Amino acid sequence: MAVDLASAFDASPNPYVLLTPDLRIAGVNQAYLDVTNSTRDEIVGKPLFAAFDSGPGEDAPENVRQVRASLERARDSRRRDHLALVKFSIPRRGEDGADVFEDRFWSATHTPIFDDQGKVAFILQHTNDITELQRLRELRAAPERVSALDIMLGGVVLGRARQVQEDNRRLADERNRLVGMFMQTPGFLAVVTGPDHVFEMHNAAFAQLIGHRDITGKPAREAFPELVGQGYFDLLDNVYATGEPYEGRASLVQLQRDPGGPLQSVYLNFVYQPIRDASGAVVGIFTQGHDVTDAVLSAERQKLMIDELNHRVKNTLATVQSIAMQTARSHADPRTFAEGFQARLLALSHTHDLLTRSHWEGADLGDILEHETEAHGSARVSANGPRVALSPAAALSLGMIFHELATNAAKYGSLSAPGGRVLVDWAVANQTRRRLQLVWRELGGPAASPPDRKGFGSRLIERNVRHDLAGDVELDYASDGLIATFSIPLDREPGT
Repeated sequence: MAVDLASAFDASPNPYVLLTPDLRIAGVNQAYLDVTNSTRDEIVGKPLFAAFDSGPGEDAPENVRQVRASLERARDSRRRDHLALVKFSIPRRGEDGADVFEDRFWSATHTPIFDDQGKVAFILQHTNDITELQRLRELRAAPERVSALDIMLGGVVLGRARQVQEDNRRLADERNRLVGMFMQTPGFLAVVTGPDHVFEMHNAAFAQLIGHRDITGKPAREAFPELVGQGYFDLLDNVYATGEPYEGRASLVQLQRDPGGPLQSVYLNFVYQPIRDASGAVVGIFTQGHDVTDAVLSAERQKLMIDELNHRVKNTLATVQSIAMQTARSHADPRTFAEGFQARLLALSHTHDLLTRSHWEGADLGDILEHETEAHGSARVSANGPRVALSPAAALSLGMIFHELATNAAKYGSLSAPGGRVLVDWAVANQTRRRLQLVWRELGGPAASPPDRKGFGSRLIERNVRHDLAGDVELDYASDGLIATFSIPLDREPGT
């Protein structure tokens, strides 16, 4: 069958030339060689417009531009394109043996030919010599030699052909402008045709959205298999069947944006708009929209932050209320109450400052300890332990605990004596279910003894450790100073 088709191609009386997408000559038939007075060895493999001399005349560049534009339209639009009239000067051998050029007029049809993947593999140029019709038109300059038939053929037919060609050229220019605008639009655009929603064209923004996969000429279900079950094919079917447009707002789409990669969540604002033919029947769907993923995620983060802020404000107010009530119970004198209350609020404020620097994502245990004990001198409080990231709630609780321990040591413990010191050691045990082990040890101060009654500081420490941190604390009033041992889980949210 391949031999028969090749023979038929070569035997056709009409000139044919087969071109590659970059407009190189891939094959010609014998009629084309006869018309152009060339051989296959001379022209096959060469660029079409380099294989021939366009000939003399002021309009020579124009005819080349006409043919090139038509070929490119056929290739890029994937549709057949026609030229009603184009002039070329063909070399002929004169009677004296010298080459002369003869003006010939042609109509041309350029047809894209697709491969198995639906890509343009070749462009077939089919031409018809209409020189004689053009000659009849020129005879109109001598009315006494022209019949009514001559006038009809030469004037009406070719006149209409020229008009059609000019109209087509204007339409092509307008189409190119529109396609340029289509491709450069910042929002994503795509056009699908038929009940299977075959992708006819899409712009750069759409290509970026889908990971630059090859979808042209493919039905939607084949182009996007990951969308099965997400409802979008049903929406397309409904728009095509009913002719009613559909608008989606912040619609979640699971897309595979990288070949072989995982599905990614994308939020889109989009419109499916039906495309109708001259009779009003729906023939396709125009898709237009914007990727609003960043805006949606930002709004969600903002809501979470507002909710978290409200939660923290309530907790902080509750903590302040508790501090006020407990401080009032321990201080009958308003002056000492004010001093104690202010000191505890400052401790709370110090930890808030640390958390603010990290945008309330947490704070380091060592930084909190240093912040709450720096007023007593860095040489008197020795910290030894690894960096431990604490959640905001855990940071606030431990900040209050360190403040109470330091305040108690300054009043009654090792920091009340000139040579007294505090050693704080900590480690994280069990890396799978992490647990903080921390020891506060006072040295060089007066002997410690259990208090006759629990003060606010002791109650705050025990309450924060057991209730807020879900941990354990042991207070040992040793002869050489207080020893406080803490065991606190790190892989839970305090207060739960």
